Amino acid sequence: MAVLELNGISKHFGAIRALNNVTLSLEAGEVLGLMGDNGAGKSTIVKIIAGNFLPSEGEIRVEGRPVRFHRPIDARDNGIEVVYQDLALCDNLTAAANVYLGRELRRGIGPFKIIDYKTMYSRSRELFAELKSETRPRDLVRQMSGGQRQAVAIARTRLSQARIVLMDEPTAAISVRQVAEVLQLIERLRDQGIAVILISHRMPDVFTVADRVAVMRRGRKVADKRVADSSPEEVTGLITGALEVA
Repeated sequence: MAVLELNGISKHFGAIRALNNVTLSLEAGEVLGLMGDNGAGKSTIVKIIAGNFLPSEGEIRVEGRPVRFHRPIDARDNGIEVVYQDLALCDNLTAAANVYLGRELRRGIGPFKIIDYKTMYSRSRELFAELKSETRPRDLVRQMSGGQRQAVAIARTRLSQARIVLMDEPTAAISVRQVAEVLQLIERLRDQGIAVILISHRMPDVFTVADRVAVMRRGRKVADKRVADSSPEEVTGLITGALEVA
């Protein structure tokens, strides 16, 4: 059974049709590369899955159950987390504090409670170990590389035991070595049975780590196939319109 299904999803903003009858599915432990030019509809799909937008038409199912997300918290309650391009990290805080940002653990009795840093550091260390990241819980985010910052953002999704993770351009504006680190993090999520949607403009990244690639153009899905059955040249043609459909 698919962990996530979009059936006939459309989204209108007045007379503008941002999405038109899009159908997608995602299995546990699968990485789906979502590609398309600016304005193709990728961001709208992500925002619908993440609970920022309600679809105008169509249905979303999570593990076979029909769901309707009115707010991002509704998506999170259904095991969906998003790692946005800006990562939403606080540079002046430690890695552990960012992992637990807004979800800090407290200990004590009644109103006399303090933040339980010891447990937060310990659990964060376990999460980084699961991801095989060299990030340390007490490191300040402002001193981290792009790859380490991604590890912190991904560890935050693991804290909530997400089953579906959406990653928005995770390898934009970082070095080649850090790109390799991020792709390894994505593979580790897959190895743990987590479904990943990778939104990216970087063809090599998608063809390195994704199992399937879906291509959007002008609000429509024009391809959805296994990476092994496609090629960067075919995907480029679909994105630009040189190929109508695959």
